[in-house]
Amino acid sequence: MGLDNSIYKKLDWWLILCYLLLIFTGWLNIYSAIYNEEHSSIFDFSQRYGMQFVWIVTSLVLGSVIIFFINPKVYSVLSPLIYLFVVLLLFAVIFIGKEVNGSKSWFVIGPVGFQPAEISKISTALFLSYIMSRYGFKLSRLKDAATVAAILLVPMLFIIMEKETGSALVYLGFVFMLYREGLNGWLLALGFLAIFLFVTSLAFSSYVAIICLFALLAILNGIFSRQLLKHIGITLVLVLFLSFLPKILALEQLNFIPEIEMEYWALGFMIPIIIATLVRAAKKRMGHVKRIAACFFISVLFIFSVDFIFDNILQPHQRARIENLLGIEEDLQGAGYNVHQSKIAIGSGGFTGKGFLEGTQTKFNFVPEQSTDFIFCTIGEEHGFIGSAFVICLYMFLIIRLIILSERQKDSFNRIYGYCVACCFFMHFFINIGMTMGLMPVIGIPLPFLSYGGSSLWSFTILLAIFLRLDLERWT
Repeated sequence: MGLDNSIYKKLDWWLILCYLLLIFTGWLNIYSAIYNEEHSSIFDFSQRYGMQFVWIVTSLVLGSVIIFFINPKVYSVLSPLIYLFVVLLLFAVIFIGKEVNGSKSWFVIGPVGFQPAEISKISTALFLSYIMSRYGFKLSRLKDAATVAAILLVPMLFIIMEKETGSALVYLGFVFMLYREGLNGWLLALGFLAIFLFVTSLAFSSYVAIICLFALLAILNGIFSRQLLKHIGITLVLVLFLSFLPKILALEQLNFIPEIEMEYWALGFMIPIIIATLVRAAKKRMGHVKRIAACFFISVLFIFSVDFIFDNILQPHQRARIENLLGIEEDLQGAGYNVHQSKIAIGSGGFTGKGFLEGTQTKFNFVPEQSTDFIFCTIGEEHGFIGSAFVICLYMFLIIRLIILSERQKDSFNRIYGYCVACCFFMHFFINIGMTMGLMPVIGIPLPFLSYGGSSLWSFTILLAIFLRLDLERWT
């Protein structure tokens, strides 16, 4: 396979060391999270921490087989078949899978269960790498962009049908890889703008969202037209006026004015300004103004659709979690219970933590799913800020190291796959830790290498091991 006897020297041991530290940290904290005095041995296979040891050992064997015995050409040659097989599994589990916690996403064979959604990240990453590394592929071409979109949307659709929205959201992280491979930066910016407007509309109102949208785009126009100060001044005047407009219209002297939704008042003042700007831009041939104006009107339509999306597309439990996150409603005994207890646990850890096996929130089972989705609570409570920072640094090192190694690859397939791996780890890390700290809605995805579970540990190990093997190819 083109590798000499110094394969051990060529392996990236920094990544391997980071991986080992994470799985060892996870094992200890799973033990602490569900510690049982009657089963005090960490190797007790009747307990989750004993089973996690089994998953760790099998993962190490699996990773070793991938690195030392499998020809890396297999991944590019078989990636279409692997992708198709996993998509069929995602489809089948909807009908014949076992329902766990309201999600029908598990295949159970005897005592062992696994989620196709976990391995779908691997198959999707491999197939994307295969398609995008082919000769003549251009992401800027509509046909190629549509192919990539289909590869991502098909598994996402099936995973959503399984009611595993959290796993589907991980796929959004692939957009960072696409940006590296030539995706227009404006599309990425529009995605972040849509998230901002969605949250602003729910947390405050559509009126506030429209004002914020106008202010952002006006300043952007000022940057492109090199008249930033002028646009900031005009924007400040209009924003201040619209901020006081509801109180002005509430005056008794103006009760003859018919009642109109505040959103339409805002548009009534903004649209003439936009039209005047477009006319002026046409004379000076400033093409960017048309794009900004189009972005404004499309974003306004999105703002008006937020309530419909929230009320009719999201599931009731998803709406409840978002409302608790944004402070719209507070249900500390229902949808907000997990996050509330999680924040108490992490906050009670202080700077150095309460000590190993000394977490009171942990010992009295205040936080549900503390060995799986909320494993970070145990770290925060028992090891405090220092332990939490250590784990976060490990993840940051893992992700940054993956990006650095991806940039060193000679082959585009290896580079694209490396970025896919980094994106998957980042999304799991960002969403899970944000969830436990009350910064993200509770959507139930594991923390890589730390959360209890065989299918998740295997899938993350395979994801990383394949890249480690592909990385060896740059030495040949």
